[in-house]
Amino acid sequence: MKKIAYIELDTHAEIARNFMDLMKDSSEFSVDYYFSNKISKQIGQTADNIFVAESSDIFNILKEKNYDLVIIGTVHRYFDAFLKISKQFNTSVIVHNLNFTKISRFQLLKNIFKKDFKYRLKLLLKEDLLSAPKVFENARNLLVLDESLLKTNPQSKLKFLPVFFFKEYEINRKSIITIVIPGGVSQERRDYVHILKRIKDFKRKTHFQFVFLGKVVGKELRWLKDFEKDKIQNISFKYFTEKVRQPVFDEWMRKADVLWCPLQKETEFFSQKEFYGITKMSGNVGDAIKYGKTAIFPADYPDSYPFIIPEKENVENQIDSCQNGIDYDFQEHFEKETVLKSLEKTLAELL
Repeated sequence: MKKIAYIELDTHAEIARNFMDLMKDSSEFSVDYYFSNKISKQIGQTADNIFVAESSDIFNILKEKNYDLVIIGTVHRYFDAFLKISKQFNTSVIVHNLNFTKISRFQLLKNIFKKDFKYRLKLLLKEDLLSAPKVFENARNLLVLDESLLKTNPQSKLKFLPVFFFKEYEINRKSIITIVIPGGVSQERRDYVHILKRIKDFKRKTHFQFVFLGKVVGKELRWLKDFEKDKIQNISFKYFTEKVRQPVFDEWMRKADVLWCPLQKETEFFSQKEFYGITKMSGNVGDAIKYGKTAIFPADYPDSYPFIIPEKENVENQIDSCQNGIDYDFQEHFEKETVLKSLEKTLAELL
């Protein structure tokens, strides 16, 4: 049996959790998980193969083991530790921002002064920020979680890592149509101004419930409160001013009749431009798969999966027609056992 080390010290606990849920049923690989204390709390599981580790310790820990493959879940900091790992071991890195993997040392240095100066200076002085390009260069493989990104980024090192699978549950139909907008409520990532403008044009008497499923603060919170004062009677809002706990997130995603994902065409990471569906995956794709939901994406979002529907001019009618789902069998395409087999095949290719 081949041995794998999976490291997540920064973000994307949900990806680590998916990987764990799949690999616990694997007969071909054994996996040890190394999480920071923050990630460990988010995972909320204990097992003999789950370890809490700091970035300063991880290299020495791996040296004492004999892993066939090391997977790093996020390389957005701790570059000094990951550089040593990528030099010494067969390393694959999950990439969330493809343009960031191509950034030069000079551009990284310039970007320190563009935003979040104190934090970025800390990354430079304490975590060897300028070694980031070398980490990606040393990695034997770069992994993406959306297969459609391979079409727009044909690279030999880039491989698709299947980790999203459908979790079947009972659907209770109701008279209210629930539209869930999942993700942190930030205008930088999603166009909430667009959502509110479109809702103003709704004319039918159907009761629509809009759930903004992410923490909302600042100007976005003011927008929602102001809109609530003047909204039409058959529209109701639900939003959260604190971090949404996983059980609450799961409950509302199961209740959703349709997802509405107003992604900004362009965003940025570390002041480097990234483009949804081209250089960056939206986590909403994984949400749609996991909960088996039709998702309305911007009309110009690149073609990906049949359940990702381009937004139409009359989005009210579109939502009404989408609430019964589409002719797509999530169970057939994203059954856990099927995804596990694909994952094992990919992991074998990374060895």
